[in-house]
Amino acid sequence: MANIKSAKKRIGIIEKKTAVNRRVKNSLKGIIKGFERALSANDFDAAKEKLALAEKKLMKAASKGTIHKNAASRKVSRLTKAFNKAKAQ
Repeated sequence: MANIKSAKKRIGIIEKKTAVNRRVKNSLKGIIKGFERALSANDFDAAKEKLALAEKKLMKAASKGTIHKNAASRKVSRLTKAFNKAKAQ
């Protein structure tokens, strides 16, 4: 446990940031799962909308520093690739 006043303040700040990051990451997981559900149901219109939403949210999370920029790009790339492959079949 911290003894210094500034260290105690930092602990509170870290907890708040952790909570925000956790909410953002859980939201991203839900959006991606929704896209995958739409894709598995062959609902390409809904999947296209959810893909656009997922890309927007992933890039926003990357710009805020919640996830790494390359990780966001990699996820967007994989989702787009899966969408294109399913649509081609």
